[in-house]
Amino acid sequence: MEDNVVLNVKDVPEVKRYEARVEGESEIAGIAQYIRTHELIAFVHTEVSPEYEGRGVGAALVRAGLDEARDAGLLVLPTCPFFAGWIARHPEYQDLVYQSHSRASD
Repeated sequence: MEDNVVLNVKDVPEVKRYEARVEGESEIAGIAQYIRTHELIAFVHTEVSPEYEGRGVGAALVRAGLDEARDAGLLVLPTCPFFAGWIARHPEYQDLVYQSHSRASD
């Protein structure tokens, strides 16, 4: 696979995941599974096919998921370590992260 490929990332709500495909190819290059409510989306697992690792597929999945969450007014719970790490390195997305407000401190 060439380094300058075009990725298409699409939300597939029927299976609760984002799918990344290389333009012109039918196989899935990577997925990001989620659980969604009316207020929150929890990204629980990200997986990239070995032949596509290191080509930006994971980052494309994260960026698409977070951009769509922002557009929908959803907070994000990044339980997937890949999502959490990516967000930690991109401060422009940290405002989306759900923060628990425990009543124990009241």
